[in-house]
Amino acid sequence: MIKIGVVGAAGRMGSLICKGVINSPDMKLSGALERAEHPNIGKDVGEILGLGAQGVRIEGNYTDAFKDCSVIIDFSSPEATLTHLAFSAETGKTMVIGTTGFSSEEKAKIESLSKKVPIVMAPNMSVGVNVMFKVAGILAKLLDDSYDIEIIEAHHKHKKDAPSGTAKGIAEEVAKAKGINLKDCARYERYGMIGERPKGEIGIQTIRAGDIVGEHTLMFVGTGERIELSHKATTRENFANGAIKAAKWVADKKPGIYNMKDVLGL
Repeated sequence: MIKIGVVGAAGRMGSLICKGVINSPDMKLSGALERAEHPNIGKDVGEILGLGAQGVRIEGNYTDAFKDCSVIIDFSSPEATLTHLAFSAETGKTMVIGTTGFSSEEKAKIESLSKKVPIVMAPNMSVGVNVMFKVAGILAKLLDDSYDIEIIEAHHKHKKDAPSGTAKGIAEEVAKAKGINLKDCARYERYGMIGERPKGEIGIQTIRAGDIVGEHTLMFVGTGERIELSHKATTRENFANGAIKAAKWVADKKPGIYNMKDVLGL
């Protein structure tokens, strides 16, 4: 039985993950964390979710919340995730990280801590999106530089980082397949007299509006034709299900950083 701790247990993503864990026959929800001032601190997480008492209180302190779990699932903020990861490295707990928006320095810290504990880290836990990553690389190899590349992503108005980690993940797959460095060819915005589009540019454009769960489109645009590869999420359940799948897969792995392609065998 895999004992799971969930960060943000009463939030949109956290509650879906908690429900999935509770309904999984080979997992047990053993910890639930929320910010210290959250109104549900001290309440049974199962009662909050309408599933009946589970014997797991929502805690405001991560050391209390995760003392009995073996895997921590975290979709929070870079700063909070790094704190939880340091705790997991000290205590030998595995991590599944769906948080995005890490700086280069923060990614380096994660890399360092991964020497002590196994981590699944992915900008998107959806099975469909990770298949999209794979196909994006295949298309990039098959199409020459006469095809312009654009990535358009859309999310809800509350998302804090831009572009999305998924959009950057798609761009990285394309750049890798082309044998180029994304930093040298990415274009994140256009305004004013920008001149003719340079050869080899990868455009990444952002939309933030309403309650859009997550939409990503990759375009290869040639003369007289274009290929579009799109993924549209209509519910966050697919992200939660992917995180639960990752938690099961990584539970017995050696220290290191893994991604959803490893989890899915892609």
